[in-house]
Amino acid sequence: MHRRNMLWGALSAAGAFFAATRAQAAASAKGDDKPGDKLKVVYHLSDADKVAFVLGNIQNHLDGVGGPDHVTIALVVHGPALKAFHAFGALPDVSAKIDQFSKAKLQLAACGNTMKAQHVTLADLLPGFVEAEKGGVVRIAELQSQGYLYIRP
Repeated sequence: MHRRNMLWGALSAAGAFFAATRAQAAASAKGDDKPGDKLKVVYHLSDADKVAFVLGNIQNHLDGVGGPDHVTIALVVHGPALKAFHAFGALPDVSAKIDQFSKAKLQLAACGNTMKAQHVTLADLLPGFVEAEKGGVVRIAELQSQGYLYIRP
């Protein structure tokens, strides 16, 4: 009889947790989040052929949640993709998006290791970037430890 009570207690607790989670998800879907509940997301970009795709994803993300007031987005760039953000030679669409994202207070980080390998400084990159001095992957891990969700399109 004691085991049956323990089982019912566990099932009741699981049910309560499930109901609370569904209620929170429903409130989030309605936009009833509290100010401190703003979603935090880090986008990881290293593939040069995915630059336009990732920037489009970020724009769609911003549009989908109603703008930068409703989400905190960080973009961490390293490897071959960083060349797309060199001020000299950046495509006009990329420059325009980065300018827009910078004004919207998105966090734009360039891997310090990649910067050294490509022989560039922050002055050589589009305005708005900061250097991830310990490296891009380290910065991503730091952000994840702060509650950022990881997206690598």
